[in-house]
Amino acid sequence: MYKADVIRIHKHGGPEEMLFEQMDLPAPGAGQVRLRQTAVGLNFIDVYTRTGLYPGPTPAVLGVEAAGVVEALGDGVTSINVGDRVVYNGLGGAYASHRNAPADRLVRIPDAISDEDAAAVFLKGLTVWMLTFEIRRIQPGETILVWAAAGGVGSILVPWANAQGARVIGVVSTAEKAQLAMTYGCDATILASEDVAVRVRELTGGKGVPVVYDSVGKTSAEPSLKSLQPRGWFITYGNASGPADPIAPARLNQGGSLVMTRPGLFHFTKTREELERGSAALWGAMRSGAVKADVRQRFALKDAAAAHRALEARETIGATVLRP
Repeated sequence: MYKADVIRIHKHGGPEEMLFEQMDLPAPGAGQVRLRQTAVGLNFIDVYTRTGLYPGPTPAVLGVEAAGVVEALGDGVTSINVGDRVVYNGLGGAYASHRNAPADRLVRIPDAISDEDAAAVFLKGLTVWMLTFEIRRIQPGETILVWAAAGGVGSILVPWANAQGARVIGVVSTAEKAQLAMTYGCDATILASEDVAVRVRELTGGKGVPVVYDSVGKTSAEPSLKSLQPRGWFITYGNASGPADPIAPARLNQGGSLVMTRPGLFHFTKTREELERGSAALWGAMRSGAVKADVRQRFALKDAAAAHRALEARETIGATVLRP
């Protein structure tokens, strides 16, 4: 019986509920492989799971994204070999040194991409693919608004949108993050403490933007709506400040027949074909240089609670990984 180091919660709550423990790991079952994990991605969805915003049973091992090396195969696994480097997202239990995982949800990492870079960008990169290819295609020449433009998703969304021909206005929380967002490719930045909608109108000649990518939630929803052109898209995909308040359909009409959607990545990677299509797009963007893994923070797995505190305090920039 293998032993795995894990970060587990026994009840929902703050970072203090995250315990560094050991668990027994049985042999991989049919259709599974055993992974020795080399890098674990940190994402805001992990915070939502820990707090119970995204309800789930406890005890639970946190995390949904990691890269690692295949150590053993269960019965019937033929698509992956021992020694392959793979990455995944959407599988709970990622905060672990070793784990069993279904082979059909694993994606091989290209030779030119490191395990750390793959773990840092896979969920966030597929999220950007979903936002800019699957939900609403970016149109070359248009100006878009991106909240948290210096954050994990923002560090990928901004340059990838640039590569698709968009001009990006980024919203950030500090002057330091404004400088970083400009290096990612923002044409202009706005501090979240400003009147965002007024600044957007100033930067677009009074027109507003055709689409807003909003990962902040409660405090950003109304400024996002006010920043849109008629028939604009309000894509709200995160809750960094808490869940957005309910929005009446009439509010969308008053804004100019606006479109609102609240997507989740895992609805867009449900089938193997979808997962491979998104992965191919991401690897292609990384090979071309449009997307880079900007890992700015690294924590030992045992220090995952400190990583959560930094993430919730908006002290992180770029991507963060945990090292088992």
